[in-house]
Amino acid sequence: MIPRYSRPEMASIWEPQTRFKIWFEIEAHAADALAELGTIPKDAAKTIWAKAKDATFDVARIDEIERETKHDVIAFLTHLAEIVGPEARFVHQGMTSSDVLDTCLNVQLTRAADLLLADLDRVLAALKTRAFEHKMTPTIGRSHGIHAEPVTFGLKLAYAYAEFSRARERLVAARKEVATCAISGAVGTFAQIDPRVEEHVAKAMGLSPEPISTQVIPRDRHAMFFATLGVIASSVERLATEVRHLQRTEVLEAEEFFSEGQKGSSAMPHKRNPVLSENLTGLARMVRAYVTPAMENVVLWHERDISHSSVERMIGPDATVTLDFALMRLAGLIEKLLVYPANMEKNLNKLGGLVHSQRVLIALTQKGASREDSYKLVQRNAMPVWRGEGDFRTLLKADAEVKKYLTDAEIDEQFDLGYHLKHVDTIFKRVFGEA
Repeated sequence: MIPRYSRPEMASIWEPQTRFKIWFEIEAHAADALAELGTIPKDAAKTIWAKAKDATFDVARIDEIERETKHDVIAFLTHLAEIVGPEARFVHQGMTSSDVLDTCLNVQLTRAADLLLADLDRVLAALKTRAFEHKMTPTIGRSHGIHAEPVTFGLKLAYAYAEFSRARERLVAARKEVATCAISGAVGTFAQIDPRVEEHVAKAMGLSPEPISTQVIPRDRHAMFFATLGVIASSVERLATEVRHLQRTEVLEAEEFFSEGQKGSSAMPHKRNPVLSENLTGLARMVRAYVTPAMENVVLWHERDISHSSVERMIGPDATVTLDFALMRLAGLIEKLLVYPANMEKNLNKLGGLVHSQRVLIALTQKGASREDSYKLVQRNAMPVWRGEGDFRTLLKADAEVKKYLTDAEIDEQFDLGYHLKHVDTIFKRVFGEA
């Protein structure tokens, strides 16, 4: 985790103190269940909670023990025994390290998902507000980066809203899938611990019992979780790239907010660069980079190995912290985005009416011309406009072949912007449930 791209609430999920607190809670809840089953004394379970519930675990001490034991869970249990005393012998009865590690990881991932869902809600709120603000602000739609037909800026934001709505649904599903608990002991057979302990711990930690574990929780669950984060990151980059293109000097239809005192370049004082959206592009690349290792973690030897462990120590914190930062930066970018309708109108009219070519094509076919002939007639009048040699409407009216089918008034009718925007209300109702 890099502090520059970290927010405190998400970063705290992955701090050692938080991790050890979760480890303790797993062990203590298991002790409660064991006590109810009569496996350990009830007083021992109470003492475990009483002595360590509010403890601040000595991270340096645990690290010191681990340097000798070469085992992180044993190091923690040794330190816990220093806090709890003789009753600590009843901790971890019938459990294996993966019970603690895997259940803890899934607690952390579900907490991280909850923060990411809140982030997505802010992004969605910003997109909805700005979409309705510019619902009918005409702008040019582009395909291949080239002027195509008119859209509205509100539609551009509505596209993004729909995409992030799908992202939210996927994250809810991924959170549910990864929210499982395994307290099943060595190789997952419950040989030394009752399945009811797992059920109790799962409920206490806000998880569901893993239906069947080997010695680890199956990593296909985690692969889907990180894949979902990767798709969300791609959606972030898609919207950020749109902003970057729109902010180009030759376009300048929208622009990142430029605060008082902000500097764009160490060399050129006039610069206002899309640094936030460029940063988002880079952060998205990093989140996606964690997807492949998560996929590769699915493949473990037999009932378990730890080839996945080192990977998850990195990608768990880094992917969630980075995406959390990116989503909040994106929300702020959209909330403060500067929009320039006048420039949109200027660019929309830049090609002398060529953006209405399909309307003319359709009108010719409806008046009896074949589609092939209609296309030729429209294209031969469009190409001079590309070369800056005239106005599309004027050229059409001067073309004798076109005039065989369309009057001047009928040609004028095809240049009505309203034709392109007549179904904006319908699209908004589909996306937002309201027009």
